[in-house]
Amino acid sequence: MSFQNDARTACENMRELFKRTPLHRNDHLSEKFGADIWLKREDTSPVRSYKIRGAFNAISKALAARPDQRVFVCASAGNHAQGVARVCAHAGVKGVIYMPVTTPKQKVEKTRIFGGDAIEIVLEGDFFDETLAASQAYCAQQGAHFLSPFDDDDVIEGQASVAVEIETQMQAQLGCLPDMIVLPVGGGGLSAGVTRYFGATGPAFTFAEPEGGASLAAAVQAGEPVMLPQIDSFVDGAAVAKIGTQTFEHLRHFHPDQIRAVPEDRICTTMIEILNIEGIVLEPAGALSVDVLKDIQDQIKGKTVVCVTSGGNFDFERLPEVKERAQQFLGLKKYFVLRLPQRPGALKDFLGLLGPDDDIARFEYMKKSARNFGTVLIGIETTQEDNFAKLKERMTLGGFTLQDITGDPAISDLVI
Repeated sequence: MSFQNDARTACENMRELFKRTPLHRNDHLSEKFGADIWLKREDTSPVRSYKIRGAFNAISKALAARPDQRVFVCASAGNHAQGVARVCAHAGVKGVIYMPVTTPKQKVEKTRIFGGDAIEIVLEGDFFDETLAASQAYCAQQGAHFLSPFDDDDVIEGQASVAVEIETQMQAQLGCLPDMIVLPVGGGGLSAGVTRYFGATGPAFTFAEPEGGASLAAAVQAGEPVMLPQIDSFVDGAAVAKIGTQTFEHLRHFHPDQIRAVPEDRICTTMIEILNIEGIVLEPAGALSVDVLKDIQDQIKGKTVVCVTSGGNFDFERLPEVKERAQQFLGLKKYFVLRLPQRPGALKDFLGLLGPDDDIARFEYMKKSARNFGTVLIGIETTQEDNFAKLKERMTLGGFTLQDITGDPAISDLVI
């Protein structure tokens, strides 16, 4: 059988576990970018991500080949763990899920809920590499089946079911395929499956990966998967230090111009926008494909574009951080170190220089023992980016020294 037929069969088999995810036209994004924008809502799957697809197909095929295989193991702190847990419970097999000790309690409990009595959660290792090594050692000792999150042929085939559904849904609604599909990239399982399914005669593709984890771009440039020296883990569903060996073989022929690195702080602006306007909750990785439209808007005008929103597992305890990063990216919030004269009325004079749209979000004395000046950490929110330039002018004329530390990680990481 061909890969396309295998992917269609996998997609059909998944219907015993969950319905196909919706593909909806988004009026807001379509008007904003002058294109026909559709969202493939993988954030609405039973585990709020596409990862359940690869897990289902890999476990199903493993059981077909070895019906006596009763133990499956994975290492994950996120969506892969939840997908494996849900499929193990459905298939009636045992799942042993290794998670780093540092995994937030909310993610651990959510995985436990999906798996129930079918799974065992093992918290081991401070870092993912340690967790992965522990899980693979367990597999070797117990003869269990290891489930890779992306670098596995059966997982890639399972993720290709996203393409099967896009093809069916677009043909039913528009009678044609989209001009372009935008895919988020982490380890490459989703991208490898979707692009392999459509082949060279299908839609064009744009790949979006986090700026702090651009493993596909690095691999394409080097001609092979390479280990990034460091990654920014904010986009935790796609921040992968090294793209998969097997997934890269299906992606290596794409041109570097098709791969876009998306700034983490800008992703936050998209998450807030989609939440406020559409009421859609996306995790950082789930917002990648929507955010990258800002970089390709000249290419997509008048075209039909499908963005795969790959996940919605967002812990709302992170919302203040997301809002903070979004405001800073938009230039609407800054942090300063203020030298405040230690004289009566100085604070009143300073407050009088704030504009009508300037709000103090934080005010904290950092050095209180100075005789002539006090050092104050101050955070200010405003409504227009250029308000800060006007504020600085007024501060200078008023005799106040204001040092912007917003973009200085050495300082801001310590005091903000």
